[in-house]
Amino acid sequence: MFVARSIAADHKDLIHDVSYDFHGRRMATCSSDQSVKVWDKSDNGEWHCTASWKTHSGSVWRVTWAHPEFGQVLASCSFDRTAAVWEEIVGESNDKQRGLSHWIKRTTLVDSRTSVTDVKFAPKHMGLVLATCSADGVVRIYEAPDVMNLSQWSLQHEISCKLSCSCISWNPSSSRAHPPMIAVGSDDNNVTYSGKVQIYEYNENTRKYAKAETLMTVTDPVHDIAFAPNLGRSFHVLAIATKDVRIFKLIPLRRESATSSGPTKFEVQVMAQFDSHNSQVWRVSWNITSTLLASSGDDGCVRLWKANYMDNWKCTGILRGDGSPVNGSTGQGTALSAVGSTGMQGQNSIVGAASAGRYFFPHLDPPRAGSRLALLLPPPSLIEQTCETDHTHAHQHTHQPPQIRRRYSLAHPTQSAEHD
Repeated sequence: MFVARSIAADHKDLIHDVSYDFHGRRMATCSSDQSVKVWDKSDNGEWHCTASWKTHSGSVWRVTWAHPEFGQVLASCSFDRTAAVWEEIVGESNDKQRGLSHWIKRTTLVDSRTSVTDVKFAPKHMGLVLATCSADGVVRIYEAPDVMNLSQWSLQHEISCKLSCSCISWNPSSSRAHPPMIAVGSDDNNVTYSGKVQIYEYNENTRKYAKAETLMTVTDPVHDIAFAPNLGRSFHVLAIATKDVRIFKLIPLRRESATSSGPTKFEVQVMAQFDSHNSQVWRVSWNITSTLLASSGDDGCVRLWKANYMDNWKCTGILRGDGSPVNGSTGQGTALSAVGSTGMQGQNSIVGAASAGRYFFPHLDPPRAGSRLALLLPPPSLIEQTCETDHTHAHQHTHQPPQIRRRYSLAHPTQSAEHD
């Protein structure tokens, strides 16, 4: 059972994105009303708007938080062809402002000639690095050389993807064996162009990003893309939201020689593919341990996907924003699973689990029934109760020790925080 709660967001138009900060205690929303709002979670679990301001001269598509190591920093991108970086400042200039916070624009990035469709901060081990992608088919990577001066950003790389770009995702792996990597999705409607997902890898020798892989089997427009957190794996896992939900495994192949300067070659495997939404899928999002994937689509539901001990993915829960039950919530998908969520909200409210919006799991805050929006991780009871087929299947294989069957039980995000 999960609890669906709504927030009167008071946006004047469609909400396009909802993003949690690292700790899950703050969230930001952005809208076609050209504004961004910041929300703080109180001790009693209620969300309160603590800041609201006009950010762009067009619809704001995405908003994202930097790692708190760099302060309270947001980035937004818009139809007005710009991306902006914002920093929260606590007022100290006079008694009236002392203790109060406000957000100021640190920089505007104006290199794009068309709508900027996504913006993402790189993993913290890379420094304060920001990537944007645009409808003109170019991914731009910026860096703040001095993290104490966020008004100075330098354009480090421009990657031409040939197709209109709709979404990007950094590979979060901090392993030295994995160079910086970014995946790019395209929403180009021309089906004659296959390979709507491209993966670029940084080459230390050339100091440039080079295309490492193209997922040729993805031929439909891609709305969202998300690398799974890498907790010591030698391979990468990538979730894609298109007309269905797909999960790919990218296995790096051994280089022919140690001096090889080309990008890494990958063996690409389709781990799962689900069409349970029976509609366009708008968002996918992983939990911090990469054991659960949430997806949201035009069917008004968030669906949770999880792999059992045999690496078979199936649907473990279906969440509707109004809290009403959904038939077939224990139904299986046709492949593997992961955790993420997407959906589009109503014009003036944020609804927990429904619609076609963009929701993300907070990183650390453990879920408690009734303590947050239903778009967050469900309580463990939901996963346990909807996995009856898993337990039945496990009993049929009595030669497996109990600890193997329990290996994939859901852990609270806080239990994995120490791995960050």
